[in-house]
Amino acid sequence: MSPQSTLNSSKALEGVHGVHLVPHAPFAMEENFGRSCTGANQTLLMRNIWKQRPACLRPVHCCSLQGDRTLAETVVNVLTSLPFIFLGMQAPRKSWSTKLYANSLIGVGVASSLYHSSRGELRKYLRWADYTMIATTTVCLSRAIRNENPKYLMAASALFLPIQPLMVSVVHTGMMEVAFAKRALTDPDIRMAHNVHKMSSLLGGLLFIADDCFPNTPYIHAAWHLAAAVGVSTCNKLLE
Repeated sequence: MSPQSTLNSSKALEGVHGVHLVPHAPFAMEENFGRSCTGANQTLLMRNIWKQRPACLRPVHCCSLQGDRTLAETVVNVLTSLPFIFLGMQAPRKSWSTKLYANSLIGVGVASSLYHSSRGELRKYLRWADYTMIATTTVCLSRAIRNENPKYLMAASALFLPIQPLMVSVVHTGMMEVAFAKRALTDPDIRMAHNVHKMSSLLGGLLFIADDCFPNTPYIHAAWHLAAAVGVSTCNKLLE
């Protein structure tokens, strides 16, 4: 059939009641297929990127639950958790924010002690409580140091606290470090405390990484407890 006869047939059918002609689009199917493939590739790419996200953006259940394999290691981990309770009891309580921070420090010591002394199915829930309590303390500390924290940031922190406590800890710890460094530049009385804080933070970071890379090495986690406790004790200088 020639193109002219096809055109004539189409014109003839246009006048018939109930007949609706759809324009012929030979490349429509190919375009739709190409779009669907592009969308699938983008989705796959986003999934791969999300799988490669750093540990601080992963849920707590992805974190290692190893450790406390022997009674001696458990005892050491529990004992090195107690300094956080003492630091919380000695922290300044001049305002509502500082009181909240001091109580959260006590909570860190309690949660850590319960986690390290636990066994079985309960252990993973106490691991979540441990990380969440640490994140809560960083939020309380940044609020106690910086009363001008944006409300949206605090609301987002409260939202992500139960599901991404490590990410919340990283954000608010960074804010605290910046505030500490600024204060140390203008206040000579806390420069020594800031120097100790920098060294303990560096050591604590190395021990945290080592604990993750060498989970079968005992007492690394306990050493991290002590380094973190020293760093926390210097932070109390900011609240005096």
